[in-house]
Amino acid sequence: MRALQVAALALCLIAADAFFAGAPQISGNLPSVQRQQDSKALNVHAARPAALKLATRRGQALGASVMDPAKVDATEPDPFADEAFATNKPRWKKKTKQVATLGPASSSLEMIEALFLAGADVFRLNFSHGAHDEKAKLVELIREVETKYRHPICVLADLQGPKLRVDVFEHDKVTVVQGQQFRFDMEDEPGDARRVKLPHPEIINTLGVGDVLLIDDGKLKMTVTESGEGYVDCYVDVGGSISNRKGVNTPTVTLPISPLTPKDRKDLAFALEIPGGVDVIALSFVQKPEDIVELKELVQGRAKVLAKIEKPQAVENLEAIVELCDAIMVARGDLGVEMNIEDVPITQKQIIKCCRRLGKPVVVATQMLESMIDNPTPTRAEASDVATAIYDGADAIMLSAESAAGKYPIESVTMQQRIITRVETDPEYRKQMKLFFSGDHMSATDAITQAAKSVATSLNAVAIVTFSSRGTTTLRAAMLRPEMPVLGITPNIETARSLALAWGVYPAVVSQTLDGNTPQNYRTMLTKSCAVALRKRIAEDPSDLLVVTAGLPFGTPGIANILRVLPAAGPDVWDPSLTSDIGDVDEAYVNYDDEN
Repeated sequence: MRALQVAALALCLIAADAFFAGAPQISGNLPSVQRQQDSKALNVHAARPAALKLATRRGQALGASVMDPAKVDATEPDPFADEAFATNKPRWKKKTKQVATLGPASSSLEMIEALFLAGADVFRLNFSHGAHDEKAKLVELIREVETKYRHPICVLADLQGPKLRVDVFEHDKVTVVQGQQFRFDMEDEPGDARRVKLPHPEIINTLGVGDVLLIDDGKLKMTVTESGEGYVDCYVDVGGSISNRKGVNTPTVTLPISPLTPKDRKDLAFALEIPGGVDVIALSFVQKPEDIVELKELVQGRAKVLAKIEKPQAVENLEAIVELCDAIMVARGDLGVEMNIEDVPITQKQIIKCCRRLGKPVVVATQMLESMIDNPTPTRAEASDVATAIYDGADAIMLSAESAAGKYPIESVTMQQRIITRVETDPEYRKQMKLFFSGDHMSATDAITQAAKSVATSLNAVAIVTFSSRGTTTLRAAMLRPEMPVLGITPNIETARSLALAWGVYPAVVSQTLDGNTPQNYRTMLTKSCAVALRKRIAEDPSDLLVVTAGLPFGTPGIANILRVLPAAGPDVWDPSLTSDIGDVDEAYVNYDDEN
């Protein structure tokens, strides 16, 4: 392992030497490497405006998809640079991403655009509410905003999952008191103060003596004292009122049911066929790894899969579930019902740490700014809660009713963005991010990526640039939590959209061919990287440095073996030796197929 790291660092020094050929050479230990300021060697400062225009024109001429930021004509108005970046620069410099749920308060094009400009990177569609045609319209509006600003936006479809509920009561509502007995059975008669139908045989047949039932989001608690054919008798630990069709939670048992109801299957089929595309499918009620396998068999790679951790059984199977998923959500609502409330903050940290270690994006959700449903500012406790999730290292934080049905959706997103920006400028935050990386099971590609982070930090580079077909290499870079953003370049719009969920990643779509047939060569792709970085304002000056990782030869899976340091101005200011060590550049193609 140590040999891999040493080899990677040596490659970095070679790459840096290639960039600085003709200028003072890098020497000494890597931590002491300093960025060279010799304007003659860089040949950038004297021709800064011309270099910027040249880089833009080059990117424009190289050919790209509709989402490629470099394809924008430099002579035409650029909504991203002129409006989005110019009016809210911190929004485009933050690392932690924001998920905003859409609903009645945020269903218009104007509101979706405003939320995007305020900080939303991902829009959540809650399939517990609303008709299919409403969801299709929301996706259409999101893609309209995405096209206007040429910035990939992730759409997350959240499936409802099983809703376990009691049946009805004769007088709609009853009151039970602590110490009494109460029965759940399968009889069709309306309930009373002594019994009620529980139309879920899977619960009745699974519960045993000592198991716990929680009613109405945990407001009432009962413990099973006897179970029989078609019924369970319970002791009322915490009494209160129960009304028709209130929810039931079973924190002490794993229920033998699928997390996908018939409604979920219909919603899933629709979500996967929506024009414009859904990028991530969120699965509720996950208990075990087999639940994820079931969903992935239905999705068939048409979207990423996210597991909502909201049951104690999922926490017990956490690592296996995380390994199977593309992303995880800490769903603190039901999680707080089914486990002791004081355990939720600790469990949140455990889930985030596991996801960080395995390189999977993790979202923290539920009641983050709950009071902003009705008020224009949050409580101090809510601000601290948001900040804690950021300090823990979450990839994203989410708003639910605050943005979907509240009075202040824009203010809620803006407040989250302000808290993110403040936390991320705290030196203590950087210390926390540095503590998380583990080099266990490091591959050669991981070693190169780690070395890229070290070089970028030492040279004060403005970004690490990765090339990835399905996003894995980009996520490896983000996993290290570098101080600079990760510019994730991919030929696939689906990959770019899903990467919008990942910490620190600013995705961009760049075609892997020049004319639909001819593959882009290595030098051309380096040029393209510069054009994208300038257009997206990741590089704000042509002299800004980028650290680029790539894999050669073309088509070799799971490889990153090239590292280069280059100024954003483009090849006219590069030293000719920058790509001379790879032979015929027309035959050396950037490896997009970086994953098995």
